[in-house]
Parts: sequence; C-alpha cells; structure tokens
Amino acid sequence: MTEVAEVSRLRVPPHSEEAEQGVLGGLLSDNNAFDRVAGVLTEADFYRQDHRLIFAAIAALIARSQPADVVTVFEQLQSQGKAADCGGMQHINALAQSVSGSSNVRRYAEIVRERAVYRAVIAACDDGATAAFNPQGKTAADVVDGISAKLSALSRQQMRKAPRVLRDFMAGRIDRVNALADGKESPGLTTGVPRLDRALVGLKGGRLIVLAARPSVGKSSFAEAVGLHVARCYGPALMLSQEMTGEEVSDRALSHLGRINHESLQTGSLDQDEWHRLPDAVEEAGGLPFWIDDQPALRLRDIKAKARQVKGLRFLIVDYLQLSEGDGDNRTQQIGSLSRGLKQLAKELDIPVLVLSQLNRKVDERPGREPVLSDLRDSGEIEQDADVVLFLWPLREYEGGAKLVGLKVDKNRGGRLARFAMDFNGAHQRWHESTAEIPSGKKSTGGDL
Repeated sequence: MTEVAEVSRLRVPPHSEEAEQGVLGGLLSDNNAFDRVAGVLTEADFYRQDHRLIFAAIAALIARSQPADVVTVFEQLQSQGKAADCGGMQHINALAQSVSGSSNVRRYAEIVRERAVYRAVIAACDDGATAAFNPQGKTAADVVDGISAKLSALSRQQMRKAPRVLRDFMAGRIDRVNALADGKESPGLTTGVPRLDRALVGLKGGRLIVLAARPSVGKSSFAEAVGLHVARCYGPALMLSQEMTGEEVSDRALSHLGRINHESLQTGSLDQDEWHRLPDAVEEAGGLPFWIDDQPALRLRDIKAKARQVKGLRFLIVDYLQLSEGDGDNRTQQIGSLSRGLKQLAKELDIPVLVLSQLNRKVDERPGREPVLSDLRDSGEIEQDADVVLFLWPLREYEGGAKLVGLKVDKNRGGRLARFAMDFNGAHQRWHESTAEIPSGKKSTGGDL
C-alpha cells in the first residue's frame, strides 16, 4: 500500500461495520434484546446510513409492540420509501443471518457507540480548527469556550445511567449510616461554626450556597474563614476574588491564622508578639491548599476553567456574583444564567460552591436591617437556584472595632433554618459564635459594618 493510500485510509472516520451488523442481526433474531441496547446507542450512532434506517425501523416496530423481523422491517422501510436505500430484503436478510444470536448484542452496541463518540470528537475538533482559521469576529476565548462546551457535552453523554429500583440503593445507604455512626465519614464539610454546621448538616457536594449581605458587613472575611477551615481539614479550596487583590486576601489569611492585627500588616507596625507569631502564620499559610485567583469580571466559562485547574478541589468560593459577567439581554438574565451555571458546576464537580451576593439598598431602611429572601439583588433566580441562602447583617459595634453580626439560614433545602449572632473580630479576621441574643424587631445600633 502506498503512503498516500495509507494516509487516506487512516482518515476514514472511525466505525465498525461488523459491530453495526452484529447489533442489527441480533435484534432481528431476538426483539427482546432491544432493551439491552436502547440505553447504549441511538440510530444516530450508526456510521452507515442504511444501518441507521434499519435500526430506526426496528425501534419503531418494537415501540408499537409489533414483531421486527426481516419481512416486517422490509415492509416498514418500503412504506416510507426507504427500502431501496437499505439494499432491499436481501440486505436485511443478510444482516439477520450474520450472527448466530443476541448474546453479544450489548457489547456490539458499546463498540458502535464508542466509534460514534470518536467521530463526534473529531467533528468538534474540526469545528474548532475551522473557527480558529476563520473566527468571524469571535475572540480566541470564545473559540476555546465553544470547543470546551462541545467536549464537555460529549463527556456528559458518556455518563449515561439506567433507572434503578429503590432496593438497589439500600445496601449503600446502610453502609453510609454505619460509617457516619462510627465517625468514619462526615455528613458534609464543616464550616468551623458549630451552630451553622448543625443547621446545614455540613457543606454537601453538589450544593450552591449563597452568602448575602450589604457592603462592608464582612461576607468576604467570613467566606475566607470558612475556606481556610476547609483547606485545613479536608483539602483544596479555591477563592475567586473579583474585588480584592490576591495580596489583600493573603493578608487577611495571615491576620486570621496568626492573630495579627490586620491594620498592622498594612503598615508594618506589628508589636513584639505579632512579630513572633508572623513566621508561624506564614509557614501555616504556605502549607494550606488554599488557592486564590483575583482576575476581575469573570465569565462562567472562566469560573469553570479555574475550578477544574485545582486538582482535587473540595470547596469553591466566588466573591462575588454581581461582579461576574453573565449572558443575557439585561442584568436579571445575566445573574440568572450565572446562578444556574454555578449550580450545574457544583453538581458536575460534586463540591459545595459558596457564592457571595449583594443585597438591595431597601434592607437599610428596615428596622433592624435584617434581610429576607426578597432582598437578594438583581434576580429572583438566585433564590430559586440556591440550595442554601445565608444572610449576614450588622447588629452592634463595640469598643476596639469588634462587632456583633447576625447570621441567618433563611433557605435550606432539606434542612433546618437558623438565626443567631456572631462575634466578628475585624482586627484578626476571626469569627465566633456569640452568646448575645439577636434583637427582635428593633433597630440595630452602630453604623453599616
């Protein structure tokens, strides 16, 4: 074979005529085998057009509870004017005689599907190459995102699941309950705030948690404290900080870990004890798998790409939603597309995603300034997509800059609601449960924190 002929042969799209014939022959000889292949492939997975038509005819007959054999399939195709395109009864009969039974039909179907995926990958890459050669106004990021979206869709299609009866889950659930009882597993990642953990029963994979507050209440600090706790106890956490620089986030981490005055870190005016604690704080911070990214104006594709870059990611923080770029004609649609996309990302990576959000100004006019779900800014879809909604609001300011902040679990899908106070030491960026009671229906003292 010449070199040119060899190259030409290699460029033939991947397929297996033998496997396609095996599927069709097995189905013609045993219609009951259709259930074994229906969840694996569709007519579009066949490479040959005549095989697609024959498979579709078999499927249509079986769906009507009619026999699908050589004669009935031929008549079905003939009624559609497609019998000649399929080689007539002679070809259909040859398919029926090509296999001795249906015992291997499932494996044949898997081969057909696998070759179809190969062809789809080639098509996606070819589309990407075409778009790169002729972008027609698209940016390089748009081209890359288009290819990534097609390949991600193929990946999701590979994760097909068949329905399972309830009893199939029981053994796994018993093992899970026993592991929880024995302390071998936890119901979810802890936050470092026991009362919050009891309400949420931990931060669970696949969940979108919204933390909302007015500006300067401390939501970024609280989110970072939770992220540092997760990194210390479970593994990699990623904070996408679109408002603060990476240096600012790292200074807060040093303040939190070393109990070093945050303002002193900005000026270098640490006291003697803080200078002694600084090396230990730096060493602890350096050993934590806490990742920071401070790129502004992130699009959903950027968030997904950055999350996938951190191997073994356990927890994602997006700070904050209204600074991200969404798709849509108005801000409501854009925020809605972002919240839906973040929920999908949480499920895809099986991690909790904590997204920070702003509140409407109207909450400042309310006595006590305690937020409610309708205060979520820009889109009601945030409330709809979120599994958990947490609110922070200012209650009181003490001497020395310490503050009392309300924390409320106002939505908790499948869990309890909660409402309690937190002591926030802004100097050290530390949060602790407070014994103070939250005033009911009274205007809080102190300014906006």
